[in-house]
Amino acid sequence: MSDAKSSDKQATHVEFGAKALNGMLWLLLLSVLEIIFIAVFVVGVIIATPYDDGGVGTLPLALGITLIIVGSLLAFVILPLLYSGLKVIKPNEARVLTLFGRYVGTLREDGFYYVNPFVTAVKVWQEPMTAIQPSSESGKNADATTNSYTTNKISLKTLTLTNAQQKINDLLGNPIIISIVVIWRVVDTAKAVFDVDNYQQFLSVQSDSALRNIVRKYPYDVTDEAAHSEKSLRGSSQEIAENLRAEIQRKVEVAGLEVTEARITHLAYAPEIAAAMLQRQQAAAIVDARTLIVEGAVGMVEMALAKLSENSVVDLDEERKAAMVSNLMVVLCGNKDAQPIVNSGSLY
Repeated sequence: MSDAKSSDKQATHVEFGAKALNGMLWLLLLSVLEIIFIAVFVVGVIIATPYDDGGVGTLPLALGITLIIVGSLLAFVILPLLYSGLKVIKPNEARVLTLFGRYVGTLREDGFYYVNPFVTAVKVWQEPMTAIQPSSESGKNADATTNSYTTNKISLKTLTLTNAQQKINDLLGNPIIISIVVIWRVVDTAKAVFDVDNYQQFLSVQSDSALRNIVRKYPYDVTDEAAHSEKSLRGSSQEIAENLRAEIQRKVEVAGLEVTEARITHLAYAPEIAAAMLQRQQAAAIVDARTLIVEGAVGMVEMALAKLSENSVVDLDEERKAAMVSNLMVVLCGNKDAQPIVNSGSLY
């Protein structure tokens, strides 16, 4: 029962604004106090300094020591600690603040603020998006740990994730090489920091998983004319992109991320079947071209026979018509230029 309650509590991280004051006013106030307490420290030193005759009064000595202790404690210990409450937030940046381990809000509006000096900004791992590049050997994301770093600032900008090329089987079982680009941004900093370990790596892994789920539902291409209504990876890019974006968004909702766009950047058959698929495409193209040529040739032959009969150029019996049709079809449908042969005799 306690485990269920703890899991419910972990799932309730929702971003809210942190309580903050005007940073400029507090900077001026702390600067004035710093000057005052340094002056108190200096006065205490002067009071506690012995006279020229080597003596010093009991009351001035006690007062000087007191001023030295109070001035040094406030000027060199307390005030530097208070200065740590000053925070500068740049445009499209945010800081997630915690107080003794408890989430107390997020600063995401640009400006100069003063917060509780005991709060700390949560540090997160950042991996440059340029470091996630295709690997020519394994087909997985390249190791970017050497370029990773920790920061207490969370970028709210629209970012681009380019995942590695992957080998995935399509609906027909054909292996294809595919990669995608994902446009995303952080919309809930609390979920991004507390609900997942590394939200950038989480997005990368979920993008790979979503891509595999989408690719397995569609064939690479549709060549059968009767199946032109069927969707394919190559022919239905807009629909595939929208389905892919929705699938990734559903998976990264828990991390407080918003996926604005996801598109295929590379799509090709795997090398082991690329040659065979190329021959298949070439054969399909040849068949389509031949079909068009034959349809045109039949129309031309019909027009030629109709014109000859209409103008009474020559009277042809059925056998001569058949010979003429055969010759015209050979000339019109042949791959090579026709070699004319003059026939000076008769067919009989």
